[in-house]
Amino acid sequence: MSDISFDDFLKVDVRVGTVLRAEPFPEARKPAIKLWIDFGDEIGEKKTSAQITAHYAPQTLVGKQVLAVVNFPPRQIGKFMSEVLVLGMPDAAGAVVLVGPDMPVPNGGRLH
Repeated sequence: MSDISFDDFLKVDVRVGTVLRAEPFPEARKPAIKLWIDFGDEIGEKKTSAQITAHYAPQTLVGKQVLAVVNFPPRQIGKFMSEVLVLGMPDAAGAVVLVGPDMPVPNGGRLH
């Protein structure tokens, strides 16, 4: 692991958003779900895909608050343009568990 400066950390814009819509992404190479996330008035709605099918079904994600990096450039995933990177941690088997606040917070709030 290499060290980064505090200024490097500040360049990463991590915000909270609420999942508005979620759909299966069968065209993806690995099982994934498409997400549309509301990041509040300043950032608005952004979309992404995530390989989170081990623990989540699309219908269970709507209304869930998640953390995402919002200042990466968009990335083409098949025919879908991913605009943010949702954050998660691997469980004991390596499947992704999403990271989010443990109580409701306003959409668009930045990680401190």
